[in-house]
Amino acid sequence: MTKRPILIHPDPRLKKVCDPVPDISDGLRALADDMLETMYDAPGIGLAAPQVGVLSRLIVLDCVKEEGATPQPMAMFNPEVVAASDELTSYEEGCLSIPEQYAEVTRPADVSVRWIDRDGNERQQDFGGLWATCVQHEIDHLNGKLFIDYLKPMRRQMITRKMVKLKREKARA
Repeated sequence: MTKRPILIHPDPRLKKVCDPVPDISDGLRALADDMLETMYDAPGIGLAAPQVGVLSRLIVLDCVKEEGATPQPMAMFNPEVVAASDELTSYEEGCLSIPEQYAEVTRPADVSVRWIDRDGNERQQDFGGLWATCVQHEIDHLNGKLFIDYLKPMRRQMITRKMVKLKREKARA
């Protein structure tokens, strides 16, 4: 497994719609493993392939945060929300591609997601709470959408300017 660099907004690859995964190869399974290692190291609870520069429909997540609890890593190929509750919930979201910036985002409280697992099997599962927010956030990445796209333009521009400054500082270091 290899930790991969995480793209920082603004990067044009983060705004692209990703291609469906035609079939699950050893290379894609290795990518999923790399993404999990990268996500845990960051640390984060979700990561989408475009965040590591790969424009394929793959996300990883693990929303188990309790100390001593057993991790529940998931890799989802071609995930899609097939049902969403009318009930909404707000979470303060952040993103590994937009470090140290957080904002309240309102999304469906519960979703049903269908995807292909790492063994090539079709799966479907219902998610609620933090898991529902996380899976929707990561699927948004596959569609070229960031959590700041839910914010008012002024706030979004302010965060984008901060990220441009951060990228300049990192390039100088």
